This record gives sequence, structure tokens and C-alpha cells, in this order.
Amino acid sequence: MDITELTVHELKEKLDNKEITYAEVTKAYVNRINEKEKDIEAFVTNLGEEAIQKSIEIQERLKNGENLGEYAGIPIGLKDNMCTKGIKTTCSSKMLENFISPYDGTVVNKVINEENMINLGKLNMDEFAMGSSTENSAFKKTKNPWDLSKVPGGSSGGSAAAVAADMVPWALGSDTGGSIRQPASLCGVVGLKPTYGLVSRYGLVAFASSLDQIGPITKDVKDAAILLSLIAGHDEKDSTSMDMPKKDYTKALKNNVKGLKIGVPKEFFGEGIDKEVKEALNKAIDKYKELGAIVEETSLNVAEYSLATYYIIACAEASSNLGRFDGIRYGYRTKNFTNLKEIYNNSRSEGFGAEVKRRIILGTYVLSSGYYDAYYKKAQQVRTLVKNEFERNFEKYDVILTPTSPITAFKIGEKSENPLEMYLSDICTVSVNIAGLPGLSIPCGVDSRGLPIGMQLIGKAFDEETILNAGYTYEQATNFRENYKPTFKKGGNS
Repeated sequence: MDITELTVHELKEKLDNKEITYAEVTKAYVNRINEKEKDIEAFVTNLGEEAIQKSIEIQERLKNGENLGEYAGIPIGLKDNMCTKGIKTTCSSKMLENFISPYDGTVVNKVINEENMINLGKLNMDEFAMGSSTENSAFKKTKNPWDLSKVPGGSSGGSAAAVAADMVPWALGSDTGGSIRQPASLCGVVGLKPTYGLVSRYGLVAFASSLDQIGPITKDVKDAAILLSLIAGHDEKDSTSMDMPKKDYTKALKNNVKGLKIGVPKEFFGEGIDKEVKEALNKAIDKYKELGAIVEETSLNVAEYSLATYYIIACAEASSNLGRFDGIRYGYRTKNFTNLKEIYNNSRSEGFGAEVKRRIILGTYVLSSGYYDAYYKKAQQVRTLVKNEFERNFEKYDVILTPTSPITAFKIGEKSENPLEMYLSDICTVSVNIAGLPGLSIPCGVDSRGLPIGMQLIGKAFDEETILNAGYTYEQATNFRENYKPTFKKGGNS
């Protein structure tokens, strides 16, 4: 038995039955990281030694009858834009290369301090979560475990690749326009973007505050439901956090979709969607029909407007949020200056990467006098139309089914020189963030090159249970994890 191949619920069962120890679990993952990190490059900060020490301490505390969390001693990986006390939080940027947070974010506090999980390390990402390939990190380019010449997706590419490569049993990512779901799709794992306001953003370094949401990246749907149950909940430190009753989302996993109404928007299956992605999605639709769901074609006319709307709102909020990195209070400060203006100028020029600068400039432009009404105000009006379009569909359907990504994993460097082509990677996911809805990506097959294809299930606001059950039922009927495994091959056909 390879411990690192087990899901968290399988690990928990073996730990409860005393078939394995907590120290054995953590050591297995640390060994796996030591073996695979040179190929995958998923970690910005590796906490292997500290993790082994903590696992021994937790084993002792449990032996002494201390009442720890239900998932105490289970390892986890954290995307490097979540504040961790005493541990570097870099956002994969030179700007925060040596920043050590003085506090834990709310979600970090829940899993590490309250639940007593073991932090294996901070995971690589696109700088400040801006990107779709994890090529925008200032430190390293994470590789896709299914083919090391391909990207893992982004911006949570380190989190998705680490889960796919069995370097962590589960991880936390953040999703602003698809940054959990798209890399989950490209890496053949499960990614859940919760409803906006369900999970606290306190301690998440902000990219676009009205779109960002923390969520789980896991090996299967049950683990996603478990991790969501642990991190969801009201937080008085986050003014956008909703006061919702605490739920155990695993209770929603009924393995039954009889009578479930699924809408399939034709606009998401048109031009730009890869032929093999369409074929895999059509097979998944047939499987849902076979399982007793009612599947119908519908119209969701948001795709063509959503991408432009998303990039206007996201860049405007980014330009505002990233104004705090000025070379004065904390973060990178240039050595090359003679006055205050040069400190600001040079610190930001040297500290930020090309993609972050591009988005700050675009965001500043759309917020500037004379352009605000034409761009930002109009984008907010379109945002309302997108929400209304989803609501119209949810009057008739329980779930909306689309591809997660229009394509499978692409070659490292293939889209780097063309930002607009890279932005199109998010065309299937951004509308979910604009409307603040929950979205789940689950694997539904592989293409002819053996690269994973993801299916996205979109639900009504705060109705994570329905999409989790729909995903779980499909997963149980198809057994993706048993049939397909990452190959770690070094280069394939493009």
C-alpha cells in the first residue's frame, strides 16, 4: 500500500483503525515531496522537517487523550497567498520574497491551529494569483504531473500539481476567475470554488476582492466536501462573510441523481472548445442521463461578455489592492533611489513581474477620469446581467454543466507571449466568479495524448450540496482515479 495514493477519507479510516500512524503518513508525504519536487516544482516553501516533528507531537497528544480536531495529523498544502504566521507568504512575487506574516489567515487558523492538520508547505502560484499557467511565478515554473512539458494551469497550479502528484493529500487554493477549477481540470483532480462569502477571505492576499474565494483541491469529491465543511463559516473579520449555519457537506453525497435537472448551455460548446473536450463532455452527459438525470440544452448567453467584464473588474480591483506595495511599509524596496518618488517607482518596477504590471496598468486606466463610466461602470452593469442570466436558468435547472477549460494542458511557453490567448483559458470559468456562484470541476476523461479533461458543475448560490452530490454520483459511476494515473513523462506531443 502506498500511503500517498490514498484519499483523505481513506487515510482517516486507516488511522482510526490504527493500521498506520500519523508519523508514518507525514513521513510518506515528505519522502514523496523529496522524490518528486525536482520534477514538479510545486513548493515555494517546503516544511518537510517541521511537518515530521509536528506529526510526532500530534501522535503523542492523541495518545495522551487530548481532544484535537477530527482531521488532526492529516497533512495539507497551502497556496502561497494565504497568510501563515512565522512562515513566508510570498504570493510567488519578488515583491514579497522575504515577507513573513505576523498572523494566520482565518482559513489557515481553522485547518492548522483548530483542526491541527500538518502544513507540508506553501505552494507555487502565478504571481499575486494573476495567470492561468503558473508560469508567472517569480521563483519557478510548476510542471504538470501528467506531462512535465505541459503547464498545470493557474493560478493555483502548485496546489493542483501537488495533489495530482500525490505530494499532498489535499490542498487549498484561491479562485478569482477559475484559479482552482482550471488547474484542477488540467491536472485531473477535483477543484471546488465555493459561493462568494461562504469561506472567509481574511488573511488571503487580495487580488480582486469582489471575486476572490478560497476553496479545496482534492483527489475526490468526498474529500472536497470534507475540507469545505472545515473551512466554511462566518467570520467577523471579513465583512463579505455570510452568516450561514455550519454544515457537514458529506451528508449531501447520496450517490443518486434521479430527477436532477441539468442544463447544458450551447454557448459553452461552440467555437474555441477542443473537439476531444466536447466528446468527453458529451459522454459525461450521456452518463448522467443513464443515471436518471434530466439533461437539456439551454442558452446561457454570458460567455462572450464575461471575459471582458471579468478582466475590467479584476484589473481595477487589483490596481487598488496592489497600491499598498510601495517600497515603504513592507515588501521589496529598491536600493536605487535618491528621493521618495524614485522609491515608489523603482520598488514597484523591480518588484512586480510583467503580468502584474500589465493588470495594474489596465486597472488604473479603466478607473481613470474619462474612462470610468465607459469601462468600469459598464462592466458592473454587465455583471448584473450575468447574474440575472444565471438566475433565469436556475428557475428551470438544479445544475449547469459546462467544460471547465476549453482545452487540455498546453506546453510551457506556448501562450506566454500572447496574453489574450492566455486569458481565453478562463472563458468557461470567469462567469461563475462574476455571479458569485459555486463551481465544481471534476475529471471526466483524458484526450488522445493522455491529458485530463475537466467537467464543470455550476450551482445556485450557497447550494454546494447539489453540485457536490452530482459530482460524487458521476465519480462513483466512472472511477477516473482507478482508470487513469499521472505518468510524469518528460515531454509529449504538443
